[in-house]
Amino acid sequence: MAITPAMVKELRQATNAGILDCKNALVAHDGDFDKAVEHLRQKGLAKAAKKASREAKEGLVALIVSDEGRRASMIKVNCETDFVVRNEYFTDLVDNLLQKVHSNSDITDVNSLLAMPFDDTNKTVDMAIQEVISKFGENIVIGNVVKYYVEGNGFVHGYTHFGNKIGVMVELGIENGETDSDILKELANDVALQITAMAPLYLRSEDVPSEIIEGERSIYLAQLAEDKKPDHIKALIIDGKLKKYYKERCLLEQLFVKDDKMSVGKYVQKVSKAVGIPIIIKRFTRFQLGN
Repeated sequence: MAITPAMVKELRQATNAGILDCKNALVAHDGDFDKAVEHLRQKGLAKAAKKASREAKEGLVALIVSDEGRRASMIKVNCETDFVVRNEYFTDLVDNLLQKVHSNSDITDVNSLLAMPFDDTNKTVDMAIQEVISKFGENIVIGNVVKYYVEGNGFVHGYTHFGNKIGVMVELGIENGETDSDILKELANDVALQITAMAPLYLRSEDVPSEIIEGERSIYLAQLAEDKKPDHIKALIIDGKLKKYYKERCLLEQLFVKDDKMSVGKYVQKVSKAVGIPIIIKRFTRFQLGN
């Protein structure tokens, strides 16, 4: 397959690797973009291995929390331009969709939302969106939907950031006692800010899928393939890299942004001890435009 300058440029934008390195990676894998990215990672040449297809898109992330934090919903709606985002017709559409998600227990994902009636006519949500697309002349897509129902004692905290380009929901579990104290609200908000800023993928290291871990191990092994260190030293290096991976991607193991002398997990334990009540982070969801 002929490797074009455009292909090299796309790979370079995605990885920040050198032009020649990008070209060689594409040649080695017959133009396969994803394999070329993996190739550069294994060679230690990709400074930021990410897919170029994940371009930033406009739109809004909206959420609602009700019933004293017992119920929450969040939706991401994408469009192509900031012009549409600022239009009241679009913002009303997003609010309408959010209210439908929050009030209808049958809506559990994007497809079930699209199939729902939009109003008193026979028009579905999908049909209504097609009308808006025709009105503005650009694509509009429901990117994602999530709903939380709290079981047991606890509550959900919601937070939107940067002009509703990022939205976060986090659920705290409280063993007993009131859930509306100021210290618990502060904890929930701190955790939401952490998730917003540091974009963890998992709650704890045990949640990382085994195939992801093995994939990382294979990359680290490839990076050390020509290293002359003994195998047991290489094993220690790989373990160290995995610990770093967990600290970057697992919420409870991340350094707390407001006090980097402790992890988020330690911060939760500190607050739990201060109030004398066991507290856990049960789950979280983070939506961001462009992802």
